[in-house]
This record gives sequence, structure tokens and C-alpha cells, in this order.
Amino acid sequence: MPTSPRSRPAPSGRVTAAMVAERAGTSIATVSLVVNGKDRGRVSTPIADRVRDAVEQLGYVVDHAASSLARGSGDLVVLIAPDLSNPFFAEVIRGVRDTMGDRFQLVLSVTERGEQPVDADVRRFERLRPAGILVDAPAEHASMAASVPVVLLDAPGGPGAVNYDLTAGVEALVAHLAAAGHRRVAYLDGTSRATTFAVRRTLFGQACTAVGITVSPVQAQADLTIDAAASAVGQVVDAWLADRVTAVVAAADTLAYGVLRVAAERGIAVPTSLAVAGFDDLPSSSVTAPSLTSVALPGADLGRAAALRLLATLDGVEAPDPALPTRLVPRASTGA
Repeated sequence: MPTSPRSRPAPSGRVTAAMVAERAGTSIATVSLVVNGKDRGRVSTPIADRVRDAVEQLGYVVDHAASSLARGSGDLVVLIAPDLSNPFFAEVIRGVRDTMGDRFQLVLSVTERGEQPVDADVRRFERLRPAGILVDAPAEHASMAASVPVVLLDAPGGPGAVNYDLTAGVEALVAHLAAAGHRRVAYLDGTSRATTFAVRRTLFGQACTAVGITVSPVQAQADLTIDAAASAVGQVVDAWLADRVTAVVAAADTLAYGVLRVAAERGIAVPTSLAVAGFDDLPSSSVTAPSLTSVALPGADLGRAAALRLLATLDGVEAPDPALPTRLVPRASTGA
């Protein structure tokens, strides 16, 4: 009995678009639309899914070098990020795009919500033979080794990573809290597996110990959204206040926004009853009510530094190795 196109074993040798079309039961033109990301509104979802399944089963690799010659444009650079809806990543993208100019076509990939990029994400795009891959905030212990240049962003300890020097910003924040008289604080952590969040938490704890500030044992963490943060804070805020906490530091500004929401709903005065601070210094942090004190982590600078490192690697020159500076931006949420 003949096998169906989807059940045939993958052929040996070079896999062509015609083979993918045969496996998926569609045309070569349709395969081209799907693998080049031009299928939206032109190819139905079931057919596009069949094509992607066939690509995966056969190990089909698009020859972007030949395609680039045909269309007269440059090669691909892939940026893998965990959450493009977060304004921080929009700034990173801007920095990458401004630095690369028209030399490369930037392709954006978003991991599953709440998940950090892992090695499998790099493997997936490596098959496209891009000029290089940028990976923002990868999961802890991800190696990201590949046959194309890979640059990690905001990945402390990662090989070839572009990182922030968090120490100065964290120490400035803790000194600011100490000067305002805070002696017992709480920390709202993110659920992210990115190493940068572990570093922020560790540095904050060490800086507090150094100046005699106690971090409350009442712990809380949330996904990096305002709703998730507000939900988590709503469950612990009474315990924080009972533990005589007078300030809350959040691992990201989006988490701090959740703290501000709960404080407003509960009638907790910020900063007189509870000071609030975060990390990132997003544009919206200057217009929250009250405006949010934050450790500035410039996303555009991170994107520019990563793009410069990738370009240097591709050009065969020594890659810059900056530790991007961080600074405290005091605002009304801590009485500044």
C-alpha cells in the first residue's frame, strides 16, 4: 500500500522546496510563501501548518544566500526575545535596527509567553543559515553554541554576552533607600529564568546587608506583567506591612507598576507609607502616579552594543566588550 505524503521517510541528500511541497500536498509557490513568512492572509492556517510540519520532518533549509542575490537584499539577522510586548524589548530592537542599518534584514522571533530563549530556539533558526543570531535574556545555563555567530544580550556569565554593569545602579538604589531612613524592605522578583534576574536579586541582597537594611522573608514573584504583579502583591502586601516593610523594590518596572496599582486600590500612600522602586527605567515610569524611581537599563544601548559585536564578528575584527553602565533615576515613588 503506498504511503501518504506525510508518512514518507525524509530523503537523504539535499532537500528541495519541491520535496516539501510534495510532503505537504501543496504547491512550491505556497511553500515559498510560508518559509519566507509571507503567508499571512494568503495561505490558510491548516495548509501553512502542513508546510511547516513538512519543513521540520524533512529538515528543509532555505538558501538565503541565493535568495538574497535574487532579491538584491542583504542576509538575515535573527533576534530572539522573550516578550516583544514589553517596552524594554522595543528599545532593544530599535538599537539593533539603527546600528545595522540596511546591511541586514532583521527577523524577530518571540518565545512562548513567560519562557526565556533556550538552545532549541537557536537550533530552529540556525537552519535558516542567517548571518547571525541575537538572543535577548536567555534562560539560565543555555549554551547557545551554533554554526553561525551568536551574541547574547543581558546574559551575565554567558559566553560572548553583552551585559549591564548592575553593581553601580543597585548600590545607588540601596544607598538612596538607606538615606531616606528605610531599614526593612521587600523584594518582588520575576518568575523569569533569565540569569539577569538572579543577579539583580543577589546584588540587591548584598547591598542591603552592607548598609544594614533587612530584606523581608515574605517573598513574592510574578510574571513580568502588571496584572500578574498586582495579583502577587495583593496576596502579600498585608504581610509586608505587618513585617514593618517600608519600601518595595521590584525586579522590573512592569512589576513595580503592579505594586503601585495595589497601593492605590488599598489606599496605601506612596511613598509616605510604602516607597516603590524598579529596574529598567521604561519611558512610562516618568508618568506613573507617582512617578517611579528606577535603575536605568537602557534597552537601545544594549541593542546597539549587541549589533556592534555581531558586526565586528562578521567582519573579522576585534569585537567591543563593553559593560554597559547603569544609574539610578530617583523619582516621587521614593520621595525624591
